[in-house]
Amino acid sequence: MANILHIDSSPRGDRSQSRTLTKEFITAWKASHPQDTVTYRDVGRHPVPHVDEAWIAAAFTPPENYTPELQAAIKVSNDLVDEFLTADYYVFGIPMYNFGVPSTFKAYIDQIVRVGRTFTMTSDGAFEGLVNNKKMLIITARGGSFPPGTPMAEFDFQEPYLRTVFGFLGITDIRFIHAENLNGGGDVREQSLTAARSGIDTAVANW
Repeated sequence: MANILHIDSSPRGDRSQSRTLTKEFITAWKASHPQDTVTYRDVGRHPVPHVDEAWIAAAFTPPENYTPELQAAIKVSNDLVDEFLTADYYVFGIPMYNFGVPSTFKAYIDQIVRVGRTFTMTSDGAFEGLVNNKKMLIITARGGSFPPGTPMAEFDFQEPYLRTVFGFLGITDIRFIHAENLNGGGDVREQSLTAARSGIDTAVANW
């Protein structure tokens, strides 16, 4: 039995394509793997706090030295890290905003990238991820298209950033499904969504 952490980051409701597609994946996955459990978090409509000065002080203070104020400042982060570490698989729905990720998802990342919890430093000063042997599926929704090797690829700060930050934590088995050209309308939009759904079917069968 595996535990899946399912996170949506779009602020939109039923009109969100990333939200719709992650729901379709989870529904299909549960039909094939009824023994698995799913933990759901919606940071698009229920954002987590941004890092502030009290958080930074708490993150770099040994827990045995916490004051009540520091304990309160780091509580949400501790809860999110515990939830993140408990998962075996991750399914994230992330729209592209201004060539990157929504600020709500960036705030989530800032809460879970924690020295001593999700990464550490070795004796020679190198970084080492502590979140190993996990799998991640990221479904994006994009107005345009950014194929590798094309001039538009240099505008894609979404996939490279997500691969980098989660790879930093130790997660390297990351699969992307991009629903692209959604601003194209008509057949272009439908073809992209059809391709994304085909990718979902493949991921359910082979993840």
